[in-house]
Amino acid sequence: MKSSVNGGRKMERKEKERERRMQMKELCFKLSSLIPNSTKQQLHQEDIMTQQANLDEATTYISELKQRVEKIREMIRDSKSTGRGTKRHTCSKTVAPVIEVRSEDTNLEVKLVSGVHNRFKLHRVIAILEEEGADVKNANISHVQGDKLFYTIHSQAFSSRIGLEASRVLERLQDLVS
Repeated sequence: MKSSVNGGRKMERKEKERERRMQMKELCFKLSSLIPNSTKQQLHQEDIMTQQANLDEATTYISELKQRVEKIREMIRDSKSTGRGTKRHTCSKTVAPVIEVRSEDTNLEVKLVSGVHNRFKLHRVIAILEEEGADVKNANISHVQGDKLFYTIHSQAFSSRIGLEASRVLERLQDLVS
């Protein structure tokens, strides 16, 4: 009689453990789906990210978000401390354009910062990317702090064999600015 009770408890514990593992697997999958594709490494179809890699990727992404939030808070504090009178003055200042090109495998991310009065012509930037062999996947423009525009453009090489030359793209974008 005692052995059947112990056997039932073992089966119950095994079932609970199996359910716990399945629940953890579902939660890890859900977490992985919340991380934008731009931060994930490009994987071949036959490769699968391990749970540890997913957790590491999520940790990195969360820490990046924390840094961005802190920068935004700092910018808000700075804008509040300058007051209204000086805010008009800062809007009239020109912002030197900033260009950043980051390449990873067949993906290319272009970040541009400009002032409101010296904007980038987005259609020219996209034309340069396409001429260099990129297929633009998405482009965002954000207006921050009254006088700055932030552009983010994500693209991918037309052909994975040819790829993209980030230094050439950067050079052409710098020529566009000057």
